[in-house]
Amino acid sequence: MKKSIFIICVLASGCTAMAEQVEKPGPAIETQTLVPLTERVNVQADSACVNQIIDGCWVAVGAKKAHAIQRDFNLMFNGKPSYRFELKEDDNTLSGYAARETKGRAEFSYCYATSDDFKGKPADTYKKAQIMKTVYHHGKGICPQGASRDYEFSVYIPSTLGSDVSTIFAQWHGMPDRTLVQTPQGEVKKLTADEFMELDKTTIFKKNMGYEKKPKLDKQGNPVKDKQGNPVYQAGKANGWLVEQGGYPPLAFGFSGGWFYIKANSDRKWLTDKDDRCNANPEKTPVMKPVTSTYKASTIAYKMPFADFPKDCWITFRIHIDWTVYGKEAETIVKPGMLDVQMDYQEKGKKVNKHIVDNEKIMIGRNDDDGYYFKFGIYRVGNSTKPVCYNLANYSER
Repeated sequence: MKKSIFIICVLASGCTAMAEQVEKPGPAIETQTLVPLTERVNVQADSACVNQIIDGCWVAVGAKKAHAIQRDFNLMFNGKPSYRFELKEDDNTLSGYAARETKGRAEFSYCYATSDDFKGKPADTYKKAQIMKTVYHHGKGICPQGASRDYEFSVYIPSTLGSDVSTIFAQWHGMPDRTLVQTPQGEVKKLTADEFMELDKTTIFKKNMGYEKKPKLDKQGNPVKDKQGNPVYQAGKANGWLVEQGGYPPLAFGFSGGWFYIKANSDRKWLTDKDDRCNANPEKTPVMKPVTSTYKASTIAYKMPFADFPKDCWITFRIHIDWTVYGKEAETIVKPGMLDVQMDYQEKGKKVNKHIVDNEKIMIGRNDDDGYYFKFGIYRVGNSTKPVCYNLANYSER
């Protein structure tokens, strides 16, 4: 029996935004139908170089293979090539939420910093931000806490995409402050940058857990050094420190278990409890019936059977969000949020408009100092290795 392999392909193009740099195609690019975009940026730890900024408003994160993110001249949106995202079966490179789980990523981030964002600041600001993994907090694309904002983007899902995929194609991400820590004695406090530098001398953080910082030794017992001559360190025993690391995306559009879903998450705890996996299941959770824990809420704002989701056409989503206002250290809800979503597409030559989330009061956001930023592409979760490929385009926020 032959096995059928379903491939998910997402196409994306264009930004309506202020741009620092605009990528200009070379003269030969028009003759190519797929042009790989292979530059990647770790937005938490590094600033973006000019050649890494795509169309003046994006940087790419995740899988580095040539097929992962490509400019697609086969599928245009408003006269511009879209972006094609693809993960094959063996492209998961990240550890999942549970033991022995994996996940994969090939996305664009609207938030990043450049060297210009550090001009005029003390000379050690960038180095400290790298160590604290807060480089992107200095950059563009951040929606402030408690703000209201309108978003728009378009997605093209091919009819060849399998209904058994597990992928997020658009997400709004929180921006955890990694100077917020819990001491081995259980005290939660915010460190200054200099205090975090002192902690970094003795502690390595993996995700949210702190470990003893030990020099890495070679077989002869000599300290290992990197290419620049700096000592290399490795994690020893857990030392009881915890650091703020974030959690589930406050808002996600995706496919899972044979459903298209829109999910809103909220966390009012000042230092996120990573062991609290409050997370609504699109298959089982009714619409607008939050799954809750002491501090968290997870709500399926909308869902549609995958079979009914429009295929082989551009679908434009228009979203309005009033982000929930939180009480910071008090860990309270000061003001609930609101979510409104419309989707437009063409069906048999006629325009279809559906108001799928109608100004619903909802808990949506994270209790952080900084706010949120947008990403789209493929974020393959749930330990899935099903091939994924689709296109995205037409992003704007205001």
